[in-house]
Amino acid sequence: MIRFVDYAIGLFPQVTTKSAVKKAIKRGEFYHNDSRALSGAWVQPGDKIVLVDTEKYIPQAFPLEIPLVYEDEFIALVNKPSGLIVSGNQHRTLVNCLVDQLGVSSELDAFKWGKPVHRLDYATSGLVVIAKTASAHDALGRMFSNRLVKKGYLAIVQGEVSSQFIDKPIEGKPAQSKLVFERSVPSLRNGMLSLVRLLPSTGRTHQLRIHCAHLGNPIVGDKIYGVEGEVMTHKGLFLFAQKLEFDHPVSGNKLTFSLEDPNKFRALLKQEERRWVSKNESNL
Repeated sequence: MIRFVDYAIGLFPQVTTKSAVKKAIKRGEFYHNDSRALSGAWVQPGDKIVLVDTEKYIPQAFPLEIPLVYEDEFIALVNKPSGLIVSGNQHRTLVNCLVDQLGVSSELDAFKWGKPVHRLDYATSGLVVIAKTASAHDALGRMFSNRLVKKGYLAIVQGEVSSQFIDKPIEGKPAQSKLVFERSVPSLRNGMLSLVRLLPSTGRTHQLRIHCAHLGNPIVGDKIYGVEGEVMTHKGLFLFAQKLEFDHPVSGNKLTFSLEDPNKFRALLKQEERRWVSKNESNL
């Protein structure tokens, strides 16, 4: 057996030293078998240990309705719109939008507001997992780190492309993605536009955007990795986090979430094809 104060070191990312553990115990942030933890208590196999979020400051809510996909006492999934950062020092963030839109969990280690488990780029829309308790956040964080969460994206890329596996390191680190071709339409600006499914097996920053650009098929609307002069402005990035599959952090049940293709994607493909047909008919 081991004393609580020693066992808890490094158990959560917030408390990596003995001093940090002692301070958290003193503040009443640690619970041991549903009671406030004591430094000298013995920890035995099967004991329940949670770190409670006791932050007193609650972010100011931002008035933007976020589509809710799923919610229970431990987690929530939302559909983040493009053009919104997940968190940060700005007022207009996903976290602030959700302050008064998600229910507070009744669990002992409940957060006072939802905490994102992972991030999407500012320009990317789609599914984001929100933790409502400290234990759920910790468990889901490990799942993402250990690649136990299956992710699927939808994108429109410039040009023609075929289904393939992409293995291109990013900043010296391994990065793999699977691209599945869906269909193409002719485009006056780009020659062709292709609708594709993207399945990353790693999670590097901007991985899918970099991989598509590497193929010579940058994602439509990508101002960072797109070809200068060919980026469609005022339409946003056509990258959508459409699917997530993972085990529930508490029940262990397999959860699968899938959203419909956005109207924005269907509209762009129809518009580009219609313009191409109209242009060619006028030349007859």
